[in-house]
Amino acid sequence: MNSTRPPHTAALLRHFADLRDGTHGEQVSRRDKEHLFAAAVTLLDPYVRQALDEINTHLLLGTGELSATGFRRGDGVDAVWALAWPEQRASALEPVIVHAFYGSGFHHPHLRGGTVGDWPLNVFTDEQAAAELPTLRAIATAELHNLVFQRDYRIIPATMRDAPSPGAPPAS
Repeated sequence: MNSTRPPHTAALLRHFADLRDGTHGEQVSRRDKEHLFAAAVTLLDPYVRQALDEINTHLLLGTGELSATGFRRGDGVDAVWALAWPEQRASALEPVIVHAFYGSGFHHPHLRGGTVGDWPLNVFTDEQAAAELPTLRAIATAELHNLVFQRDYRIIPATMRDAPSPGAPPAS
């Protein structure tokens, strides 16, 4: 039996310990927790960009445009990364979204997509941020799937690149 704790379970244990202890990264005040969140956004940025760039390169065939808000204040604090591309815009769909947020009434921050649910966000080091890459990939992949589900597969350029012409006989 492997006794090494997988990174995603370590992140959950940090999250659950925060709930138990009333802290976030050993901080108690909202101000200090927001400071940790701002640092987490910076740490996550290259990994969110990597996950979205992988989708852009391999599925959108480089037609996507990545935008990021960076840390911002509103109803709480948040950061949003968005990947948009021509077929998605033409279909009036939202882009693929990765959203880090710390709502004003929340105990600690979370991650989510535009159409998928919430994940705990307890990142305090680059190593912990790197360990979130599979989660970021899962969010981005689920987002893309949900957009296809809202419209159809033709919004993904890679599915159309080698598609047969309408009425053409099937390849043998």
